[in-house]
Amino acid sequence: MPKLAVAIAQTNPIVGDLGGNRDVLIERAREAWDQGAQVLLTGELALSGYPIEDLALRDDFLVRSREVVAYLARQLEEEGLGDLVVLVGHPDGPFPPPTNQYNPAHPQQAKNCVSVLQHGAVQATYAKHHLPNYSVFDEFRTFLPGDSYLILRINNVDCGVVICEDLWRDKGPVHVMTNYPLGALLVPNASPFERDKDDVRLPLVTTRAAQMDCPVFYANLVGGQDDLVFDGDSVVVDAAGQVLSRFPVFDEALQIVTIDAPDSSGAQAPERTEIVQLSVPERDVTPPAPVVTPETDDVELIWRALVTGTRDYVEKNRFASVILGLSGGIDSSVCAAIAVDAIGPERVYGVSMPSQYSSEHSRTDADELAERLGIPYRVEPIAELVRPFDEQLKLTGLAAENVQARVRGVVLMSLSNLEGHLVLTTGNKSELAVGYSTIYGDSVGGYAPIKDVPKTLVWELARWRNAQAEAAGETAPIPSASIDKPPSAELRPDQTDQDSLPDYDVLDEILHLFIVEGLDHPQIVAKGFDAGVVAEVLILVDRAEWKRRQGAIGPRISSVAFGRDRRLPVTARKQSVRPD
Repeated sequence: MPKLAVAIAQTNPIVGDLGGNRDVLIERAREAWDQGAQVLLTGELALSGYPIEDLALRDDFLVRSREVVAYLARQLEEEGLGDLVVLVGHPDGPFPPPTNQYNPAHPQQAKNCVSVLQHGAVQATYAKHHLPNYSVFDEFRTFLPGDSYLILRINNVDCGVVICEDLWRDKGPVHVMTNYPLGALLVPNASPFERDKDDVRLPLVTTRAAQMDCPVFYANLVGGQDDLVFDGDSVVVDAAGQVLSRFPVFDEALQIVTIDAPDSSGAQAPERTEIVQLSVPERDVTPPAPVVTPETDDVELIWRALVTGTRDYVEKNRFASVILGLSGGIDSSVCAAIAVDAIGPERVYGVSMPSQYSSEHSRTDADELAERLGIPYRVEPIAELVRPFDEQLKLTGLAAENVQARVRGVVLMSLSNLEGHLVLTTGNKSELAVGYSTIYGDSVGGYAPIKDVPKTLVWELARWRNAQAEAAGETAPIPSASIDKPPSAELRPDQTDQDSLPDYDVLDEILHLFIVEGLDHPQIVAKGFDAGVVAEVLILVDRAEWKRRQGAIGPRISSVAFGRDRRLPVTARKQSVRPD
C-alpha cells in the first residue's frame, strides 16, 4: 500500500505582502522537505493573506499575484525543493467578468485558488466553488466561482483538493468525490476564531472524513487581520474519526502526517474532474511524529485571541508602541494587560488623567496597575483643561460630564501625534451595545482590544489572567480593587454605571439574546426578564448604531460582533420594541 508524507504549514500572512508571504512559504517548504515531507499544504490565500477584500478587484494586484506564484515555483526548484509538491493558496486573475455582471464599474474578475507547484512550474490550479456571503464573509462580491474539480495522483495516491467553504457545503465538491477512492482530502482554509467554533469545526472535519472514507488534512491560517483573528488549530483526521495531528492555537507551526493509502491508479475520474499525475521520490528521512495538541480552556482561548489580534494589528501596521488611558477601572486594566502580553511592557504607555471627580482609589489603582505591569506611565490631570470649556460654554449636566471624556481623548491623541503611539480605546461590548460611552471622548482610538467582550466576560478574563500569573509564581497584573469595585465613569460625584444601566449580569444576558441569538422583545421576556428592562435595553441598542459606525475596530471573538456581522441602517425606524 503506497505511503505519502503530507505536511501542513500553519502560517500568519500579511494581507497584500506577496513577497514577504512568499519568503515564509519557501522557509516552510525547506523545513517540510528536510523533515521528510513529500507534500506541503498551506492555508487559504496563504500567499496574499485573507481576506483581500477589494484588492481582488485590482488588475495590478492579480497580475502580481500570478507572477509571484510562478516565481515561487521557480525559486523552490532553484533551492533544491523542486520534488516537493507544494499547494499554495492565492488569488488568480484577472478573468473576463461574467456577461451578467451587475456592477460594471467593479467587475468580479478574480478567483480564490490553490495552485500545485512542482519542478519549477504550476502543475494544476483549483478554484473555490462556494463563495460564502454571510457573517464576516463577502467573497461572492469579489470572486468568481470555480466549476471544475481536481484530484492529484501523487505516487498513485489520489488526493482530492477543495477550499474551505467547499468542505462545508453538503452538495458541493466533496459530494462529487464521495464515491471515489480517495487516499486523502487536502483542504486549505481561512476560518476565523469565534467562541465555541470548534464545537462545529472539528465535527465537520470528522464527518467529512467518514463520508469520504479517507483522511482529511485541514490547514488553517493563524494571526490577526484587522477585526478577524485566525486561530490555526489545523487538524488531520483519519477515516475512522481519529485525530492524527492537531496544531497549537494562535501559533505558526508545521507538522507531517504519513498515511497509508490505496493505489488509485485505475480509478476513473468523476465528471469535470482533472487528474494530475505527480511523482515524488521516496524519502529516506523519517518525519517526526505528529503531535495532538490538547484542547485549550475557553477563557484562555479568548485571552489569546485578544492578544493575537492586538499584537498583529500593532506589528503588521508597524506601530512602535501603544498608549491608553488608565482609569483604575477594570476595562482599562484588562486592555493594558492584553497589550503587555501582546507586545511587551516597554511598548505600552499608560496615562492617568484624573478629573475633579476622580476618587483617590482610582488614582492609586491606576498607579498600582502600571507598577505591576512595568509600563511607562505618566499622570496628566485634566481639571484645569476642562475648566475653560465649562466657563466659556457654561456647561451643565451631560454636556459637562462628556467634555471631561473628550478632553481625555484630546490628551491621548495629542500624545499619539507627538510620540507616535497607537491609541487603544478601552470600551467593552456591553457599553458599545447601549451607547454608554462618549463619542470623540473615551471612544477615541485606533484599536479596541475588548470591543467584542461583554462586561461580565471582562471580569472573568481579569480573574483568569491573575490566576495564571499567580500559578506561575508571578505578581498578578491587575489589582484586586480594580476587579472588585463598582464600575464608574467618574464624570460626576458618586457615579456608578448602574445609575444608568441594569446590572451587568442582566444586561449582558439580554444583549446576548438580542444581538447574538436574534430574539425579539417578546421572546426575551419569555426567558424571564422584566418587559420594561428589556424594552429599555433594546431601544438603547437601536439608538446607538450611529456611535458604533464611528468606533475603532477590534478583535472579533463572538459569532455576531458589531461591524461585519451586524449591519443595520443608522437612519431607520428599527422597531425592536413594537408600540402597544
